[in-house]
Amino acid sequence: MIRKFLQNCRKPQGRLGRFVAQGMNSGHASISAWGLTHISPAKDASVLDIGCGGGANLKRLLQICPDGHVTGIDYSEESVAVSRKVNAAELGKRCDIVQGSVSALPFDDNAFDAVIAFETIYFWPNPGTDFREVCRVLRPGGVFLICNEAHDPSNDTYTSKIEGMRIYSESMLAELLSGLGFKITGVDTHKRGWLCLCATNNESTS
Repeated sequence: MIRKFLQNCRKPQGRLGRFVAQGMNSGHASISAWGLTHISPAKDASVLDIGCGGGANLKRLLQICPDGHVTGIDYSEESVAVSRKVNAAELGKRCDIVQGSVSALPFDDNAFDAVIAFETIYFWPNPGTDFREVCRVLRPGGVFLICNEAHDPSNDTYTSKIEGMRIYSESMLAELLSGLGFKITGVDTHKRGWLCLCATNNESTS
């Protein structure tokens, strides 16, 4: 049962998955609040949340960008459903939430001023391809924020139990991103061990 629960942290499915997605909103509240202090999008910014989970970060971003537009994407049908319910008041107005993969983002080039990824890159299929997709949809000068609770690859507490989970260190992320045209603009580690990394897209896709 515990293993099944943990697998749903990767991709929430069914009734248990719906419960996990809802739980993410409270379980990740502290790291989300901390992580979002590292970016300052304009009030009218267009922001993408990849792996939007239960939708709590979308709700926060709608407050941070009162004149902007917020988009969420998740490859879990249950997560999308929960996120849409949480943000129902703005859905179809200042908020869109779609089901899809980070490896083939269904958005135009240079579509977003900022992209955020909270507690999700552990499960991205191919970091090189996936970060390249982030670069494509992020406008030149736009900010990419990664926030993870775990960043020690030698700690297999969860990777040994959750299929397909990979943990990336600060240096691993910096190397991957720098090789794709990103400039690392900030790295912060919380006293609880959380990692927050900010990078700017310095390349144009035109």
